[in-house]
Amino acid sequence: METREKFSSRLGFILMSAGCAIGLGNVWRFPYITGVYGGGAFVLLYLFFLLILGLPIIVMEFAVGRGSQKSIAKSFNELEPKGSKWHIYRYFGIAGNYLLMMFYTTIGGWMLAYFVKMVKGDFVGADTKQVEAIFGELTSNRNEMLFWMILISVLGLIVCSMGLQNGVEKMTKFMMSSLFVIMLILVVRATTLDGAVDGLKFYLLPDFGKMAENGFKEAVFAAMGQSFFTLSVGIGALAIFGSYIGKERRLTGEAISITVLDTVVALVAGLIIFPSCFAFDVNPGQGPGLVFVTLPNVFREMAGGRIWGALFFLFMSFAAFSTIIAVFQNILQFARDMWGISLKKSVLINGVLLILLAVPCVLGMTDWAGFSIGEKSIMDIEDFLVSNNLLPIGSLVYLLFCMTRYGWGWDNFIKEANTGSGVKFPTHKAIRFYLTFILPLIVLFIFVQGYWGLIAG
Repeated sequence: METREKFSSRLGFILMSAGCAIGLGNVWRFPYITGVYGGGAFVLLYLFFLLILGLPIIVMEFAVGRGSQKSIAKSFNELEPKGSKWHIYRYFGIAGNYLLMMFYTTIGGWMLAYFVKMVKGDFVGADTKQVEAIFGELTSNRNEMLFWMILISVLGLIVCSMGLQNGVEKMTKFMMSSLFVIMLILVVRATTLDGAVDGLKFYLLPDFGKMAENGFKEAVFAAMGQSFFTLSVGIGALAIFGSYIGKERRLTGEAISITVLDTVVALVAGLIIFPSCFAFDVNPGQGPGLVFVTLPNVFREMAGGRIWGALFFLFMSFAAFSTIIAVFQNILQFARDMWGISLKKSVLINGVLLILLAVPCVLGMTDWAGFSIGEKSIMDIEDFLVSNNLLPIGSLVYLLFCMTRYGWGWDNFIKEANTGSGVKFPTHKAIRFYLTFILPLIVLFIFVQGYWGLIAG
């Protein structure tokens, strides 16, 4: 039995886990909903939900990973009471990782494509309609999308094939450090534009009136959803990193560091987007349109826009690629833990599968564009299955596993979470009651809400 690799440093673990959590939602959804629901007022609500919702589940996922020293393939087998069936969840968990990569590598490919287009100067002299057309051309060109999707997948597999410390950890440290530097440069540029102040006011000043106007209930749901989905909890994508760390540090402090980094990236993305949009009188939307249509229009107007645009898409590529590497690592380790195969074999088998399974997403926008289920394209269906099904169900599994005597149980969970130095996980009776009875209901509510939105929408 080969010994399990470990991270070479605590920083590697924190940046890797943060890299998994920091994704495109931090940039194309968070700033927008913050603007809609009263700026700073929404941020406070969001932070509250991160603390009571996201954070405990991260600690539980890390604890299961570190306690078992295994990926989701075998972690429940190691810790569950004899005769129980918790380990069945591994198939759903790994399906979640695969499903996520079935559409995420396509979007990651778009980021790379746009970085190259910015550097080449494709947007120089283009008007608003032409900028829109560039995105339209990319998303209707099957071969171009396949090229970028395969490229980012192969790059991810190469990094993972170099091992945990030499490949995954080194690359993530470089990318995440660069990501923060690029963000700071872009923030300085955006906030010093003429008219940027209005954007900052709109984004940051708490406006409870605006929150009430757009619906306090809606704001609560949005904050709850964003705090839950931003961290990628529930599919074992974080548990894997718990299995690579030692017992020197308590897990709550590590989870706080990761949550803080995730939130900082989301907040800072808004500091780039809103001042820029307000300075050039462009309406900041959300989703792919914001990143691929709105912002290239803004960079086009800016002095030196080609450089700023290239930097922005390099930052976006790093955000996407860090998640891809993290999830690939989980998928590769799953196969190794499950069937005892070598890293090389796991990379070859999973590499072929990951690329083939990502093809329908590309075809869903091109050759199979007519195919939809309930007005949802293939990409939307894949996203819905992960976000609205596997993440909440998985979070519920981790919660119940750690909290009830039918699973690993509270005492074992607390012992693992509070081993080492650093911030302790609170053991107060009220906290235990909340985690056992109230938090599962909140997660169930989020799950039902996803389907309610589907039916009502």
